[in-house]
Amino acid sequence: MDLRRILLVAAVLFAAPAWAQKFITVASTTSTEQSGLFKHLLPIFEQKTGIQVRVVALGTGQALDMARRGDADVVFVHAKPLEEKFLAEGFGVKRFDVMYNDFILVGPKSDPAKVHGMKDIVAALQKIKAAQAPFASRGDRSGTHFAELKLWQEAGIDIAKEKGPWYRDTGSGMGPTLNTAAGMNAYALSDRGTWLSFKNRGDLEISVEGDKRLFNQYGVMLVNPAKFPQVKKEMGQAFVDWVISPEGQKAIADYKINGEQLFFPDAKN
Repeated sequence: MDLRRILLVAAVLFAAPAWAQKFITVASTTSTEQSGLFKHLLPIFEQKTGIQVRVVALGTGQALDMARRGDADVVFVHAKPLEEKFLAEGFGVKRFDVMYNDFILVGPKSDPAKVHGMKDIVAALQKIKAAQAPFASRGDRSGTHFAELKLWQEAGIDIAKEKGPWYRDTGSGMGPTLNTAAGMNAYALSDRGTWLSFKNRGDLEISVEGDKRLFNQYGVMLVNPAKFPQVKKEMGQAFVDWVISPEGQKAIADYKINGEQLFFPDAKN
């Protein structure tokens, strides 16, 4: 092997570890992934910083559990009580509001529970339960599932005890759950972003929207490097700083489908 080849191989070998570390892992939700938001945001961030972002899209509960194992650098999720618990346990450094949208109840046009056009989500769930109308739940400890369970509770229904054949736990993300709902002609709670990007709507339409209880806040946190030394502190913090910066917030606001904005930035810098 001549000297030039030896030098080239050595350069590649020594450069590879640095190159391989030029990425961060973000544990996030299926809604940010399946809505297409990250496909819009990440190229902007990567071009600005040179830092690649590898997103692992899970339910919020699973994303936080992944971070609790030290397997993520940043969490970007949407269940504030769960996020605050994660922070109180010492797994996160500081939580920042990033953006919000809302949840909607979708259902079949035939509307067997007669809830179409209602503005009271709690009353709508009570009617769905009374009618034993088909309902598809994510059942995956996601932020959406957490919100759904809270709404059943507010409706005075212990869904764990009172669900029957009409209630289907999919144990999957928002897109697959909407596919299940379309196949069953069932109602389902969805974040608006995923619904707007969802193509296989079948006979589904928006049944209930506009209730203040359907507000959906997203937050971002750096995983605590004092607990997990492998956390890429500087690069992870760079991502957090960027998504709450004016540039990142504008990028979030600019993401639209068919002219409709999916997420509304609300970072309090």
